[in-house]
Amino acid sequence: MTVNVKLFIDGEFVNSASDKFIDVTNPATQEVIAQVPCATPDEMTRAVESAKAAFLTWKEVPVSERARLMMRYAHLLKEHQADIAEIICQELGKTIEDAKGDVWRGIEVVEQAANIPSLMMGETVENVARSIDTYSYIQPLGVCAGITPFNFPAMIPLWMFPLSIACGNTFILKPSEQDPMTVNKLAELFAEAGAPKGVLQVVHGAKEQVDAILHHPDIKAISFVGSVNVGQYIYKTGTDNLKRVQAFAGAKNHMVIMPDANKQQVINALVGASVGAAGQRCMAISVAVFVGDSAEWIPEVAAAIGKVRPGVYTDPDAAYGPQISPQARARVLSLIAQGKKEGATCLLDGTDCTVEGYPDGNWVGPTVFSDVTADMEIYKQEIFGPVLTTMHVDSLDAALEVVNASPYGNGTSIFTASGAAARKYQHNVEVGQVGINIPIPVPLPFFSFTGWKGSFYGDQHAYGKQAVRFYTETKTITARWFNDDIPVSGPNMSINLS
Repeated sequence: MTVNVKLFIDGEFVNSASDKFIDVTNPATQEVIAQVPCATPDEMTRAVESAKAAFLTWKEVPVSERARLMMRYAHLLKEHQADIAEIICQELGKTIEDAKGDVWRGIEVVEQAANIPSLMMGETVENVARSIDTYSYIQPLGVCAGITPFNFPAMIPLWMFPLSIACGNTFILKPSEQDPMTVNKLAELFAEAGAPKGVLQVVHGAKEQVDAILHHPDIKAISFVGSVNVGQYIYKTGTDNLKRVQAFAGAKNHMVIMPDANKQQVINALVGASVGAAGQRCMAISVAVFVGDSAEWIPEVAAAIGKVRPGVYTDPDAAYGPQISPQARARVLSLIAQGKKEGATCLLDGTDCTVEGYPDGNWVGPTVFSDVTADMEIYKQEIFGPVLTTMHVDSLDAALEVVNASPYGNGTSIFTASGAAARKYQHNVEVGQVGINIPIPVPLPFFSFTGWKGSFYGDQHAYGKQAVRFYTETKTITARWFNDDIPVSGPNMSINLS
């Protein structure tokens, strides 16, 4: 039965009055499992007005009570982790373990949101001048919004709205139209945890609804994760409308392999980091840079990746699932064909991948290229599929040149047994998140997700302390209380405190 996806406005799930709907399909079968509405202009306005009204009371709720809401929410998310993962599997096609991981990494951010009292503490200095004290408060902005992608339908929304709301804001969430049911479940559990009505709104749709968020004068800040072109559009349009924007965009993540690295650890890391989640993650390792003699391991890497096979989430032996859509699959296959045309050596070709019993699935088999150069499209573009490209350089300095020449700076890693090599790499590489013998260095949420260069547009990053700063303003107070025993002085005609 096809589900009619509802909006979540003013604390209630409601059917949209829209006449525009988008099919939500199971990517393993092409079966339409739901229809998601494109919220009407009136519904978008109602969501913002509800959030704006709720902010007036929510900002006055004691910070300890906001923290307790997050504790209850984290508990419910853990209790329903398997249920949420099941929805992700149906909408997105992830394997069950990958889907559970998606939920868990989001839960970790909610746990960090429960620490909000200490994160909202201001600063105080007594006697900045005689009998004058200065102190600061951290205060919420108002109505904030999030626009999230398909590839992590639980984790990335949970990067955004729990911390924003814990800071005292209200929030409007516009999830991907390709897998909207996961976010509705998150909203249902948030209400069950005791969130007051209006604190969180969920609106569905596509570009028109995004534009409504970008242009609405009552929305103060926007968080986005998605593709490069859309990220640039959202950053430019949002800031043109005088909003705060954090926009996480594309990536091309490199793993540098030194000759002294543990070969088996390198192979295991590359298998999971390159084709895991069907390559549909912005922190995937899509380029392996082999230094010196380590290039001899490339055939073994290809052989190990060749043992991996995709499948449906009910298959316990499936390593990853399908691409999200036929269009996404066609794009990956086109780039694979382009790589062959440009002269890269295709050591492992997943073009003709099939999965028994699921002939209509968006399948792409694991693919490995060698002899890749920086002028090839398979190197320059974010493929977002289960494709690993490999390069060979003579030295660590040459590897650094390759990585630093990339326009992206989301994540990178180095595998080595040398502390000196690791220290040199982490210090000199122009990438925001660095792993040392860790293939996908996504930080836990007491740090922040710190992509650089063309992977991020904005000033403050997601989760951690930087997110708290993004979702708040600092108010600084300088105070003096007069003592009747002190004579009144004359006018102070300078800028100095006295």
